[in-house]
Amino acid sequence: MTGSRARRVAIIGCGLIGAKRAKALGDSTLVACCDARSDRTEALARAYGATSDSDWRNVIGREDVDIVIVATTNESLAPIALAAIEGGKHVLVEKPGARSVGEIEPLIAAAKVRDVRVRVGFNHRYHPALQKARELIDDGSCGELMFVRGRYGHGGRIGYDKEWRADPVLAGGGELIDQGVHVIDLARWFLGDFTRVEGYAGTYFWQMPVDDNAFLLLRTEKNLAAFLHVSCTEWKNLFSFEIYGRTGKLAIDGLGGSYGVERLTYYRMLPEMGPPETTSWEYPRGDDSWGLEFREFLDDIERKRTPSAGLAEARAALDVVRKIYEASAK
Repeated sequence: MTGSRARRVAIIGCGLIGAKRAKALGDSTLVACCDARSDRTEALARAYGATSDSDWRNVIGREDVDIVIVATTNESLAPIALAAIEGGKHVLVEKPGARSVGEIEPLIAAAKVRDVRVRVGFNHRYHPALQKARELIDDGSCGELMFVRGRYGHGGRIGYDKEWRADPVLAGGGELIDQGVHVIDLARWFLGDFTRVEGYAGTYFWQMPVDDNAFLLLRTEKNLAAFLHVSCTEWKNLFSFEIYGRTGKLAIDGLGGSYGVERLTYYRMLPEMGPPETTSWEYPRGDDSWGLEFREFLDDIERKRTPSAGLAEARAALDVVRKIYEASAK
């Protein structure tokens, strides 16, 4: 990455993710904050010497704002991001970017007209184990890829079925659109576009009108396959993502924190086959994916480059979500 100049940032949505984004700004300056809850807005503004506002329209209209970070609940992501794009701002909008393909397409059109950069918060790409995996795949360490297998899940908490993620209007879906878009994006990042989508999203435990588990079988035009399961009945938080090539396998386990120490294991097939040669890397220092992602976004802006995890990638993930939900409703 090159040394991009610092930018002036506004954050709309000052909850847990907004606070993480503020912490990851590096040399850029947080100048304005906005949230539906004034206590959150004021707390984040005080922490960074920014101003607070109760109306996001005022924030995106400010001339001293270069980048708008949208970290709201899902129903507000697209309309706020669209207004910011139309106002000529660069935008980092949290995943899934919108509740549907139909909501995200106007953002794609507007970003092209206004010639601004828009990144979607697929920060999992920037976890160190996944960055190392990308490097090993790109240098041919695993040979030609065949398939991936991914599992991602958490156990919820008391009252989870009453939170905003359990409301189909606010969230646009359940576990599939929440954690599911991350593993869909990762699988597509390694394998390419999925032309065949099969699966089922259902509700097994939580008393809510959205899915708590989803099971996916995705295939590319060349039949490279991704078998994915996302769950909020995992009980013990879990992240497992395995990439299989003709001459090796990569296994990523953990994301830090309650998901366990992040680890990458490389299994290299030997000429005589049998037990593979095994090399492991551990990343115990915490999650810097937010900072790495934002620094690359600054580089995107400086170079006038389309972000590698942008609106097109979000649309592709949401299209998979749409197809699974449509199949599950039959």
